[in-house]
Amino acid sequence: MTRKEKFQFCIDYFEENYPVAETELIYDNPYQLLVAVILSAQCTDKRVNMTTPAIFQKFPTIKKLSTTTFDDLFPFIKSISYPNNKTKHLIAMAKMVEEDFHGKIPMTVEDLMKLPGVGRKTANVITSVIDQQPNMAVDTHVYRVSARIGLTVNAKTPLATEKQLLQFIPTALVHKAHHWLILHGRYICVARKPKCEECGLKPVCKYYRKVIKPQEEKQNTQ
Repeated sequence: MTRKEKFQFCIDYFEENYPVAETELIYDNPYQLLVAVILSAQCTDKRVNMTTPAIFQKFPTIKKLSTTTFDDLFPFIKSISYPNNKTKHLIAMAKMVEEDFHGKIPMTVEDLMKLPGVGRKTANVITSVIDQQPNMAVDTHVYRVSARIGLTVNAKTPLATEKQLLQFIPTALVHKAHHWLILHGRYICVARKPKCEECGLKPVCKYYRKVIKPQEEKQNTQ
């Protein structure tokens, strides 16, 4: 099976089993999504969703957030991983949006990456979710799942993973494929003990063929 055929198999599977694929972060506008994604770095979406309602009630706009202080914002974020840095990043991000982008969240990867606390992954998330731009955000789930299945080959960095995935995923599906891979990694292809027995991608999965299937065959012969 060629890589192109493997990608098509996965796309067909995901389209059938994950017809609605979207972020699990709760938000109402680009400002709220940007805050949530910044907070989600090395933190679960569940924890972020428990935290953001109080933040958005206290700081309903980017302008309001830009005028707050560390001491005012920190109590809302202290349950999140790396709260000191994220508090500083959020305030600095809001100030830059106000001063450099007239209070409007920019919608290009290049401009978003100028903002404090925003790396390439976050910028790709914002542009793909809000604007459905064909940008592939690579987090730990996307990186792991892509390598395990064999969609990527010797991709040593998130950027290398991103470039390889974009070679084979149709442009119109990139924004959805990001969520397909995240959800698959979050609930099926989990880090420590992937649930291969539940996975419909076994026929094309490199990890299953090389690791799990030999173990199953060995057990059957005992």
